[in-house]
Amino acid sequence: MTKTETFVFYLVDEFAHIAMSCAVEPLRIANLVSGKQLYEWSFASENGQTALASDGTVMLVHGGFDKRVRSDRLFVLAGSNVKNHLSKPLLAALRRERSHGARIGGLCSASYILAHAGFLDGMRAALHWFYHDAFVEEFSNVELVPSVFVADEKIITASGGTATADLMLHLIRETHGEDLANQVADQMVYNTVRESSAEQKMSVQSRHGMRNQRLTEAIKFMSENIEEPLSTKEIASEVGISTRQLERLFTRYLQSTPSKYYLEMRLQRARNLLLQSERSVTEIAVATGFRSTTHFARVYRGFFGVSPTAQRARLT
Repeated sequence: MTKTETFVFYLVDEFAHIAMSCAVEPLRIANLVSGKQLYEWSFASENGQTALASDGTVMLVHGGFDKRVRSDRLFVLAGSNVKNHLSKPLLAALRRERSHGARIGGLCSASYILAHAGFLDGMRAALHWFYHDAFVEEFSNVELVPSVFVADEKIITASGGTATADLMLHLIRETHGEDLANQVADQMVYNTVRESSAEQKMSVQSRHGMRNQRLTEAIKFMSENIEEPLSTKEIASEVGISTRQLERLFTRYLQSTPSKYYLEMRLQRARNLLLQSERSVTEIAVATGFRSTTHFARVYRGFFGVSPTAQRARLT
């Protein structure tokens, strides 16, 4: 007789609705196409009655974080403004479940919660790309990877959205075989199932339809040197071409100059840190290569149409 696996989902307020659907639907469809009760699931929230999704949907749940529910897997599912929902009851429940041997995982931005609890120390983890910049600043002892999910660690994680479906299909395949996983994917009209090694965001090559290795290397050097920006000449030297050749590559493929592209990359990083972290404007200016807070504020306003301080105030 096939054992029924029980999944419990801790829904943290402002959880990503798409990730929740992509977590549960593969399990439901697996039951449907197999004709067996392979999976059952339940939901919990802090108040024990409802959970609020980021799209405004209010969802009924089966209980609160304070009650133990036997499960084969426990997933924390978070979404927007995850730091605002990092509560003592949630952390206490996770530590309790861990002490009882629960197999814990995180979906979407939940890796932030698990890292804060110390569960991900020394591990590889996946997290929605939007939260990467702030995460790496705060949790240097966690190896954040760009993959859609990580399933070969003690704590498994998925970056959210449809990556959650990829993880669930992976778990179905591991337990019940390739055929069932493919049948579930077919029922979902999901013909681009990704392995864990797939990256969340499109590569520079895919995004711009280019195949120039030198340009890809140049952009990689830029992204790795945000706090202390390199000159265009230094970047060109790193990739083994002249400054003029590098400028031609950026014009041809990106309709930009190296310096402009680099500045926009730094400003986007600054915006992410403003929205995701509690670091001061001065600290963010330094972290993104600006020697003067005044200069940073002026350039930021010129690009985004709002000052750094006003950008952050919009969240409150």
